Amino acid sequence: MAEERESMSPTKIGFGILWSACWTGIPIKAVFAVLAMTMGLVHFEGRFGLAFLMLFASPVTVFAAPIIMAVFETHFGEGIGLPIIFGMSIPVDIWALGLVGRTFFLERLRKEPPDDGLGFAIWWRTALIGTFFLPLLWWIVSRVTEIAITASHSMAEMESMRHLFKTGLPVAERIGLELTVWGSISSAILIILAVIGISILGQIIRRIAEDSRPVSENYQGIVTRWDLMRVPSDQGLLLTSLAGVGVVLSLVFWTILPVTTPHPHDCCKKPEAQAQPAFKPVESLNKDEQRIASLAAQVEAMEQQKANTKKQKEKGKGKAEGETAKDTSAKTKP
Repeated sequence: MAEERESMSPTKIGFGILWSACWTGIPIKAVFAVLAMTMGLVHFEGRFGLAFLMLFASPVTVFAAPIIMAVFETHFGEGIGLPIIFGMSIPVDIWALGLVGRTFFLERLRKEPPDDGLGFAIWWRTALIGTFFLPLLWWIVSRVTEIAITASHSMAEMESMRHLFKTGLPVAERIGLELTVWGSISSAILIILAVIGISILGQIIRRIAEDSRPVSENYQGIVTRWDLMRVPSDQGLLLTSLAGVGVVLSLVFWTILPVTTPHPHDCCKKPEAQAQPAFKPVESLNKDEQRIASLAAQVEAMEQQKANTKKQKEKGKGKAEGETAKDTSAKTKP
């Protein structure tokens, strides 16, 4: 067991601490995010999933997110509430990393956690790695995705595909081929780079553990100590505090919600669509009959007008012929 702990890979160390810390702090950060959205301070239309991922991994993205938004012009949220949410995430992440780090040191590494702020020590190293590594990851994955999409388009238009099908590759199969090609390549590059970043973090945490002394208790003593870390000295006070905070946040939420319900941002408003009236067959048939009768009356009026015009032309023509005949007879008299 001791050799297994010593040979634990940096990837396993970094992933074990970062994954647990993210899920430990996300419920608290989600409360601030919901309140900010309720007050209209932040809008996540279109990229809510990406914004949640950035908030979920805020120990890594807290300083990298503004750099990505400024350099690559990628906006996964708008409003002043976004920096407020990331600012409120800093103490939550430090607490979560400290709690998970102490547990990981005792349980997996059998090392004494440092007494001088383990959470802050892991947090600033994680934020520093994310500041430099995450924008680089974003740029590489974006470039690879663009190249892969171009390659997938070219592959779908190959002559071999046209020989298989008379009219070329069908639309559904073409879409599936393109998504499979560029999606697989981009996902593979993203996973590889993410593993490299987690390994760097794990290597740094392992160096911190190397400077710590081994625990003196046996396994039963470690388990007891580990359990007591999560038992507050005054449980009644903790329960009352949590209940009070929950009641206050609920009152704030329901006080703000009726007035400032979240609405689409000005840049993301959709055109208003009017509801079509219900189809009534009887009324539709009556309208059609009236329309047909009106059209028939118009046709009859046009035919009558045409007949009258024709009669007037014939009368005028007859009068002109009579006058011509009179003139001719008058000229022929001696």
